[in-house]
Amino acid sequence: MFHVMLVEDQEIVRQGLRMILEQDNEIRVSCEASNGLEAIEKMAAHRVDVIFMDIRMPDMNGIEATRKIKDQWPETAILILTTFNDDEYALEALNEGASGFLLKTSDGKKLIEAVYSVMKGGVVLHDEVTAKVMPRLLKQSKKAAAAPHVDLTERERAIIKRIGQGKTNKEIAAELYLSIGTVKNHISVILQKTGQRDRTQLAIYAVTHDIS
Repeated sequence: MFHVMLVEDQEIVRQGLRMILEQDNEIRVSCEASNGLEAIEKMAAHRVDVIFMDIRMPDMNGIEATRKIKDQWPETAILILTTFNDDEYALEALNEGASGFLLKTSDGKKLIEAVYSVMKGGVVLHDEVTAKVMPRLLKQSKKAAAAPHVDLTERERAIIKRIGQGKTNKEIAAELYLSIGTVKNHISVILQKTGQRDRTQLAIYAVTHDIS
């Protein structure tokens, strides 16, 4: 059972999301919050697996809430629900540890699939959001070029490349003929070598450093 929190200031949107997500027998919406501050309070009590997080909310926005939640509960996956007007925040949210971005117009099947994907370690980006975020990631590569060299093995580079493509541990293991446990061990070493905090930051690192 995947336990989910909905963080959105519009109750009607929360109701709609709950109805969609709970169509799947393995997903349960354990709690809801109307802003970032409330989300942190609810998180302390419920410890959910996945959070659907709005960006523009009163008291504390989704970016700051993502930062604080990931600092305290790094294992929790956060999916940002956005509109086209919010895509400028996409890169910042990813840098703060969000596991993906979805548009509020996404169909129900995509929202349910996103829960399963992030629980397997995947990064979920809506195609239309990705088209706007990637150019900004590539711009960061100029700054990355000046960063200290990180000595990655050929296997580590192969893994981080696939993380940058949004692939799950299971998919990476199958492609590289490794066990899932071995992939996880490699990722732990890669995080330490690159100084990245989590898988999402590794995905960004792969793009900005042109890992191939």
